[in-house]
Amino acid sequence: MKATQQLHALGQSLWLDNITRPLLDSGALARYITQYSITGLTSNPTIFEHAIGTSDAYDEAIARGTSKGQAGEALFFDLAIADLRRAADLFRPVFEATGGVDGWVSLEVSPLLAHDAKGTVAAAVHLHQLADRPNLYIKIPGTPEGVVAIEESIFAGVPVNVTLLFSAAQYQAAAEAYLRGIERRVAAGLDAKVNSVASLFVSRWDVAANKRLPGALHNRLGIAVAAQTYRAYRELLALPRWHRLAAAGAHVQRLLWASTGTKDPAAPDTLYVEALAAPDTINTLPEKTLFAFSDHGKVQPSLQGDGNGGDATIAQCREAGIDIDALAEQLQREGAESFSQSWAKLLDNLANKATPSSAKTDP
Repeated sequence: MKATQQLHALGQSLWLDNITRPLLDSGALARYITQYSITGLTSNPTIFEHAIGTSDAYDEAIARGTSKGQAGEALFFDLAIADLRRAADLFRPVFEATGGVDGWVSLEVSPLLAHDAKGTVAAAVHLHQLADRPNLYIKIPGTPEGVVAIEESIFAGVPVNVTLLFSAAQYQAAAEAYLRGIERRVAAGLDAKVNSVASLFVSRWDVAANKRLPGALHNRLGIAVAAQTYRAYRELLALPRWHRLAAAGAHVQRLLWASTGTKDPAAPDTLYVEALAAPDTINTLPEKTLFAFSDHGKVQPSLQGDGNGGDATIAQCREAGIDIDALAEQLQREGAESFSQSWAKLLDNLANKATPSSAKTDP
């Protein structure tokens, strides 16, 4: 049995952390589903900025949209939703077979709304209706304002992928928002089944901390934070509060490992996949990591729900001078800023591609 299949047998879903039009047109995504047990995918502004800015695959569609008067964000979402609908349709059999637990794709709201709760909710509702696919998540960042938007979006019936989470505390805030949204739906007599995932970013911890830590602690902090978060996740699922919602028909807000490509060339290329193998979770992988894990990855239940010694590692990092709470806030802030920068580049690329080359040349 392939390593990717073994992870599924363990209870972990594998999603692709990428989408491009050539990936769809070439049949590569369909092959990943059959060859690598991929059962979903995620996207973000950086992924689309790269896909559109470095390829001519979207040029014809950009020209068509421009001729209809589309520009800026409206043009981008038209392009992105076209891709994500196709991907959602590929994953629809998994979605149906698992009763909506798996088989999802994700579309992020504008990162410029990261600190605008009201605007985020309006965008989430609009984009989900526009996409018109039951297995499409709307990604909302787990910023303080985003947490407000998560609860309201869940209450409104919008499936949410909470993004940019960097600590157990940030995860717990997002999970609370999800629970409150479902509880409000139950109290209002609405369907309790509005799906959600909570995405914890892992490798960015080590990128930020390695240069400030002794070699023995390199590439261990992200995994320790993930272990703490997995413990919080399992503890939440044991609460009577959750059992009441599950009895009403609610689905678990699954924990998703994001940013799992190895950034340190001295570390194993399958580090974060092997270390984060755990039931009832999702790992979203860049293609390079997916191929590496399929080729030589090893599978064993790595996280047990007891923290896996993560507390001790975090204590050592604190002693070495890392302020864990401050770094979590910094990483979330920098993540939001990075997506905003990608968003600006993306819109610039669209504007440049929409302008005929003759119009760019001085007479």
